[in-house]
Amino acid sequence: MNLKEIKEMINLMNEHDLLELEVERNGLKVKLRKNAGQVQQIITTQEAPSVAAPAIPREKGPALEPEKEKLIEIISPMVGTFYRASSPESAPYVDVGSEIQPGEVVCIIEAMKLMNEIKAEVKGKVKEILVENGSPVEFGQVLFRLEPA
Repeated sequence: MNLKEIKEMINLMNEHDLLELEVERNGLKVKLRKNAGQVQQIITTQEAPSVAAPAIPREKGPALEPEKEKLIEIISPMVGTFYRASSPESAPYVDVGSEIQPGEVVCIIEAMKLMNEIKAEVKGKVKEILVENGSPVEFGQVLFRLEPA
C-alpha cells in the first residue's frame, strides 16, 4: 500500500463522515481512526503468509496465470452495494466483451444511500465481471478485469 492509497482512504473517510476504516490487502492491514475531524492513528501490520496451502512455483503454475497478469483490474474504491446498471429496468453499463474508454461508467456502488458512479481509468475490453449485481463489495475488492487496448 502506498501513500496515495492511504490519502484516498483518508479522503473517503472525510467524504462519508466515517470514524474508523480498516483495510486488509495482500497480508497488509491498515486501520485509520478519526478524532475531532483529524486522523488519530494509522496502524499497519504485516501478517505472515498462511502455511495452510503450499506455494506453487511460478514455472509450474496454471497456464492461465501469465495471461491474468496482463489484465488490468478495476477495484472498488469504497464499501457498498454493487450495481451493474442505473436501475433494475436498464441494461448493464458493461458486459463481458464490452470495449470501454477512459471515463466511461462501468458500474454504480451505493454507499450510505449515495449512488457513486465508478468510471474506467483505461481503455480496454472487459474480460471478467467478478461481482454479482446487488452484492456487497469491500474497499479494494476487484470488480472487473480488463484486457488493455
